[in-house]
Amino acid sequence: MSRTIKVLLAEDQSMVREALAALLGLEPDIDVVAQVARGDEVLAAARAHDVDVALLDIEMPGMTGIEAAAEVHRELPGIKLLILTTFGRPGYLRSAMESGADAFLVKDAPAAQLAAAVRKVLAGERVIDPTLAAAALAGGANPLTDREREILRAAADGSTNAELAKALHLSQGTVRNYLSTAIQKLAVRNRAEAVRTAREKGWL
Repeated sequence: MSRTIKVLLAEDQSMVREALAALLGLEPDIDVVAQVARGDEVLAAARAHDVDVALLDIEMPGMTGIEAAAEVHRELPGIKLLILTTFGRPGYLRSAMESGADAFLVKDAPAAQLAAAVRKVLAGERVIDPTLAAAALAGGANPLTDREREILRAAADGSTNAELAKALHLSQGTVRNYLSTAIQKLAVRNRAEAVRTAREKGWL
């Protein structure tokens, strides 16, 4: 008899999380042993419950699913990571793969497809939604550097250059230069448009 696959489910919307847990729980070889609602709770839960596979939503408080995946991949490399998303943004797929994710699926995928993906990643396969894969290839690579992404993320709340400089321990001139470069790369008019465009493409 094959062993039971222990799964961690990370999703901040309780109804969605409970529905996914119930659907996966119907599978004879899958057991949802832990559920969390925050990205920054994933690593501790994965460690505490000795899970085989972690299913992670992207948009969560505390830490995104992609950031949580990177943390788990670094600390507990034996755990397989499956990213679930409502948003088919091209940059998310690339970021997820870079974080160590083994699978990337949309949330409205049939339960049987999700269960099959759990089994496949445990067997060493990589599973990517074909529509998302095509969109990622069409969208091209993220043109922003890590520092440009950091500054755009920090600028999203409307902070001034002086406030950004203080928060990031940079000079105002350096902040201004990074923002200017990011705006040019994204072919937009201002920082607000740069933030919006980068988010829409999943580059932040």
